[in-house]
Amino acid sequence: MASAVSTAASSPTPDPFTQSFSLLLSNGTPVKISVPDLNAFILYNVQICINYSSQLGASLLLLVVLLILTRSEKRRSPIFIINALALAINTTRSVLQCLYFTGPYSDVYAYFAQDYSRVTTSAEATSITGSVLTLLLLICVQLSLILQTMIICTTVRDLYRLCIAALSVSVALVAIAFRFALVVENSKFIINAESFSSFAWLGSATNITATISICFYCAVFITKLGFALRERRKLGLQQFGPMQIIFIMGCQTLIIPAIFSILQYFTDIPEMGSNVLTLVAIFLPLSSMWASFSVENSSQASSSPDSHRKFLGSYSSGSTSTGSTSKPPNGTPSPTDTTFTHTSHTALPSPITATARDEEKDLEAQPSKFDMVGRESIKR
Repeated sequence: MASAVSTAASSPTPDPFTQSFSLLLSNGTPVKISVPDLNAFILYNVQICINYSSQLGASLLLLVVLLILTRSEKRRSPIFIINALALAINTTRSVLQCLYFTGPYSDVYAYFAQDYSRVTTSAEATSITGSVLTLLLLICVQLSLILQTMIICTTVRDLYRLCIAALSVSVALVAIAFRFALVVENSKFIINAESFSSFAWLGSATNITATISICFYCAVFITKLGFALRERRKLGLQQFGPMQIIFIMGCQTLIIPAIFSILQYFTDIPEMGSNVLTLVAIFLPLSSMWASFSVENSSQASSSPDSHRKFLGSYSSGSTSTGSTSKPPNGTPSPTDTTFTHTSHTALPSPITATARDEEKDLEAQPSKFDMVGRESIKR
């Protein structure tokens, strides 16, 4: 009797935070679920919704500011239309992604039992539409980058310009083709309620090609501007102006989206790669607004060594030309040749911004129903 009591006392107390419980399938078969599994499921959905909510807020804010602060005669330019359309698509895409991760696909029983029989047709349509919108967003981004690359290369020799144009279109088509294939395959798996894990390579290839295309445009952009800035320095023109601004934003566009694209393979944060296209859609109008603002406040270059301070001083003081009221720079995105300048200037190409679900840490738009990250296999 005493030995039995001592044995019971010496046995380890089970950890309540790792205990398991059972769910019953529709046929009465029990399925074991652990508390860590359930926690990972809930945390994943919360993190995803925070990510897409942030993208939603940023895109919607810039879209509203862009529409308000762009003059009516500038709204017909192709750059404005593409940039505004990209922001609108990204806003809608982010809403649909949030609906997906708070809808019937994220029901606890449906996920752990792998029973999606009660998923409605509208929920499937939401999932597929989110995937299609990511394709449309990529197309808008690629078009915007091609247009602005061609604008910045107008002074290049005809042969070089044709080569750059052909290479730009080829790079864009490769990225779009991979995204299109991903959308088609993912939509089939969503409708058939099957796992998408066998196509993880396609999701990764889609992100890689999209990132390479964006970096290519950025490289062309900042290289051309770098040579132009060097020539201006030789002429004694050192003022901090539109060309410097666009060069800075081009470098930013080349580096930041690439970082997000790479980090998704080395972090457990879900949907890190989805920020790449969002960054592109945001940086393009934002950089153009900043450059246009500087054109408005400095009509000619100055060789003064403290010219950058003069620019920043006029920027912070809110001085304007022809009596117009200046707008704060952050939050007034406008397309390449857009803003509220009152004198006519040459179109200023805005830099290239880069901006790719995450079981495979790369399937970016409405992934297949079963691809949730951080889950352990279900013990039956």
